[in-house]
Amino acid sequence: MKYKHVFFDLDLTLWDFDKNSTEALFEIFNELELTNSGVTNFDEFVAGYKIHNEAMWEGYRKGIVTKEQLRTERFDKALLDFGIQDKKLAQKIGDAYLEKSPFKTHLLPYTIEVLEYLSQKYTLHIITNGFKEVQFLKLENTGIRKFFDQVITSESAGFKKPDKRIFHYSLYRAKAKTKQSIMIGDHLDIDVVGARNAGLDQVYFNPGCKVHKQKVTYEVSSLKTLIEIF
Repeated sequence: MKYKHVFFDLDLTLWDFDKNSTEALFEIFNELELTNSGVTNFDEFVAGYKIHNEAMWEGYRKGIVTKEQLRTERFDKALLDFGIQDKKLAQKIGDAYLEKSPFKTHLLPYTIEVLEYLSQKYTLHIITNGFKEVQFLKLENTGIRKFFDQVITSESAGFKKPDKRIFHYSLYRAKAKTKQSIMIGDHLDIDVVGARNAGLDQVYFNPGCKVHKQKVTYEVSSLKTLIEIF
């Protein structure tokens, strides 16, 4: 195999965002007694949060939403879905979420097996748009930090995926050559097309088997398939 460096996304590629965020929010829902504030259905609250969270992250990636706005307004909007206007409560939920979620340790299936296998053959790295203080905690608490040489956050790079400059910066940090590197991620536009535009080969991790028309180097629905590719 021509590759020497393998770059991974973190959230929804290795770290199970859906399980971990739901678990953290369930604890917050009970601890803050959100039913007493008018949040009558936990599942609806989580579903709404995920929609608002993705929209806020999209704004953050485009530079029209700040880090501080993202942290609280996603919960402000989730509360508004229930007719609740309470910015202090949204702030409490946001603070509690950032305290709890990085300590949740669910990983996507086969994460450990794949990292153990790949780390014996390649130098592994992370490229993430997530907040530095949160992402490092996730890596440490799940026990997978040891597999990665460089962990590049958008905050340290000064650019966010899919901007090709974060990929170029990551190659520089890793002392890696473009043609000897490959990017693995779950988001087609952010991870895969972004990497392709920067000249890297890509693996689209597509567990939901979403239909698309993009040309990708490889596509897998399970991380386990990476062992066959590499």
